[in-house]
Amino acid sequence: QVQLVESGGGLVQPGGSLKLSCVASGSIISINAMGWYRQAPGKQRELVARITSDGTTNYTDSVKGRFTISRDNAKNTVYLQMNSLKPEDTAVYYCYSRRSLIVTWGQGTQVTVSS
Repeated sequence: QVQLVESGGGLVQPGGSLKLSCVASGSIISINAMGWYRQAPGKQRELVARITSDGTTNYTDSVKGRFTISRDNAKNTVYLQMNSLKPEDTAVYYCYSRRSLIVTWGQGTQVTVSS
């Protein structure tokens, strides 16, 4: 099994930046994709960004141009750089990995954007 540990969340003012990290351990061989979902109070969980094994990235429209997903294979880590943060970005952010048909979720990290 894959285990995922997220970090980097916190409280920032609108327009600020945060960088989230997700470290994978365990059965990490043959992970096909990793990414980030978020869930705000009263809203559905939505896919924010993902990166595949060949480096292809995808973003939801609301974060394009502001968020960047990247990976460091040597550290078994995926990152989400979040710039120009807005109050509507406030949510719990969950890292996920996909290995064949198995999807694993991290515990979540809170991001709060407020003045």
